[in-house]
Amino acid sequence: MEEKRLLYSKEVIDRRVKALAGAISLDLEGREVVLIGVLKGAFIFLADLARHLKIPHTVDFVRLASYGSGSVSSGNITFSKDIETDIEGKDVVIVEDIIDTGTSIAFLQKKLEERHPASIKICALIDKKQRREKTVNADYVGFALSEGFIVGYGLDFDEKFRCLPEIYVIKEGNCDHSV
Repeated sequence: MEEKRLLYSKEVIDRRVKALAGAISLDLEGREVVLIGVLKGAFIFLADLARHLKIPHTVDFVRLASYGSGSVSSGNITFSKDIETDIEGKDVVIVEDIIDTGTSIAFLQKKLEERHPASIKICALIDKKQRREKTVNADYVGFALSEGFIVGYGLDFDEKFRCLPEIYVIKEGNCDHSV
């Protein structure tokens, strides 16, 4: 049985998402903007962010796969769903639920750069810089965390807890994932 402790309430998350949308709207006003959500975790965050943007934009999604044994990534990342939008000459905002080691987002950024967008910005709900293995800097960050295994608001543990409206730190069994 997982124990969970509230980390960010729905109200705190909503205020932060509105602030991120405001910053993106100011920075990219007058530009042709494409939001690219990374499935599955970012879909709730992206929906709320898109609703609060004050600029025209389109939305697309990618899903990345990292093949390896068990819960350990092989580091070999591929698209299991690619974008369908032509991003050449457009301003792209990658919308990610969490940046941890940076491996997946670095891969995605590199692959999208090959399609010649005008710019690529990264918007992450959660940024865990302490665990970085690849150099990646998010342009827009909801919350910075040093440690902890979190769920809710799109973030899951074994496909559970994704639809919770708040973000929680969980502790499962004897493995402590708390902050």
